[in-house]
Amino acid sequence: MESIRNIAIIAHVDHGKTTLVDKIMYHCQLFRDNENTGDLILDNNDLERERGITITSKNVSVQYKGTKINIIDTPGHADFGGEVERVLNMADGVCLLVDAFEGPMPQTRFVLQKALDLGLKPCVVINKVDKENCTPEEVHEKVFDLMFELGATEEQLDFPTVYGSAKNNWMSDHWENVTDNVEALLDMVIANVPAPKVSEGTPQMLITSLDFSAFTGRIAIGRLERGILKEGMPISLVKRDGTISKSRIKELHTFEGLGRKKVQEVIAGDICAIVGVEGFEIGDTIADFENPEALKSIAIDEPTMSMLFTINDSPFFGKEGKFVTSRHIRDRLNKELEKNLAMKLGETDSADKFMVFGRGVLHLSVLIETMRREGYELQIGQPQVIIKEIDGKKCEPIEELTIDLPENLSGRAVEFVTIRKGEMLSMEGKGERMIIKFNIPSRGIIGLRNQLLTATAGEAIMSHRYIGYEPFKGAIPGRNNGSLISMENGKAIPYSIDKLQDRGKFFVNPNDEIYEGQVIGENSRSDDMCVNVTKAKKQSNVRSSGNDEKARIIPPIIFSLEEALEYIQKDEYVEVTPKSIRLRKIYLTETDRKRFKI
Repeated sequence: MESIRNIAIIAHVDHGKTTLVDKIMYHCQLFRDNENTGDLILDNNDLERERGITITSKNVSVQYKGTKINIIDTPGHADFGGEVERVLNMADGVCLLVDAFEGPMPQTRFVLQKALDLGLKPCVVINKVDKENCTPEEVHEKVFDLMFELGATEEQLDFPTVYGSAKNNWMSDHWENVTDNVEALLDMVIANVPAPKVSEGTPQMLITSLDFSAFTGRIAIGRLERGILKEGMPISLVKRDGTISKSRIKELHTFEGLGRKKVQEVIAGDICAIVGVEGFEIGDTIADFENPEALKSIAIDEPTMSMLFTINDSPFFGKEGKFVTSRHIRDRLNKELEKNLAMKLGETDSADKFMVFGRGVLHLSVLIETMRREGYELQIGQPQVIIKEIDGKKCEPIEELTIDLPENLSGRAVEFVTIRKGEMLSMEGKGERMIIKFNIPSRGIIGLRNQLLTATAGEAIMSHRYIGYEPFKGAIPGRNNGSLISMENGKAIPYSIDKLQDRGKFFVNPNDEIYEGQVIGENSRSDDMCVNVTKAKKQSNVRSSGNDEKARIIPPIIFSLEEALEYIQKDEYVEVTPKSIRLRKIYLTETDRKRFKI
């Protein structure tokens, strides 16, 4: 058996996980010298590339000094925490990356807690030591304090550390000692991460992720805990609820580099992909044919937020998308449930409305954006927080919020958060920036990012993590301004927009097609107002001098998907089609809105 190491790379968002994996792959010469693969190789779908974040966990394997190292790259956002929980039990150790300037951040704490609970051995990498004003030694102390606080064992507290800069391609045992490669890190992994523990007995494998191929159907991926799997071997599939079905392995693959290699058999401890097993889900066990024994299933935190998904019934439905019916949307959401563990789907009293539960606005907006690119049209209601009753009291989810912003703007941030029922916990200065921590209800975070970025000229960095449920904090003020609503179907005429500009800000470009009930702007007052922007200037043959001023039109506000979801009120929907995002009232006509006031 060749020696194997399985490690997961965990860290806060943007601390350099995917960049580090790139450098390890280059060092282990996965690519030919003339092959230009670019950077952030593992962020391979369009959404990840555009946003510059990792969304789904992926694994890659490299050979180093005769050892096969399986590396699992994980996302850093709290919204994608389900991805991290799901893959951690494929690993025997974790590589905890910490930014030498920022130190441990909320998400560092979240992923580290999960890893310590599973009893994984941490190796610490203090990254970005080339940043100015960074304090690698202090950060090392903070990581130790954090582990101690999270209840790490003596063995886990005795963690090895390397310092370096993944971007500049070096790692070493001291931050002042600059080298020219990442060998120090790989040596640390081989020396400190235990080889997989292999117990004797029948085969057992927990399915931790799945892949899909148009050729062979669904592919189960996981780490073989014990025993041997062979091609063509009969096996049992033990479901989460204990039911057992018999099946057969058609093909076996192990991971090699970025791809897979077909093999005849897999030995315990390695991560493999199985083709030919039908009807499995993440969390099921592949076990022996004659006497199957199940492994403990994956525990996933509960979702904290819900959104209503419904079919697109606006006047423009079906013009841009391929899939518009409720059957299409239901099938697509069910398909998503298979691989997106932190998401849940609930039925409503109507056949074409679905409640989708997730970890946060970002989590669900990535799903919506993916569906939109696949050609779906749908509408989404205002994000709602899941409220529970605990001991007869109404309780809501609370999160710990960390804001990093320039010192002279900290007053505004504190003011915004306290209006939204946040309580300040601590405030510390780092160079010219302030890092402020709050406890705030999840409801208060929806829509906060836009306000903060506007108030700080885009300088604020926000991160939050879910803590638990606490008694309801009371009403949080929503948006102060009403909407400008179109009262006609037609084209938006520049002449009308120009005349209405002192009424508020517009969200539509001149000559855009609009419909009755569409929200085309924000009123400067607090109530909704119906306006007609489809009215052209009356051309008469009576001339008068000095009457034609030039229309000066302020550019409209264009929302991204998350901004639109955070912006809408409870009587509005976001209409999402492959080419456009529009805001609209649930009831399109003025009479209906008066009749069914929401």
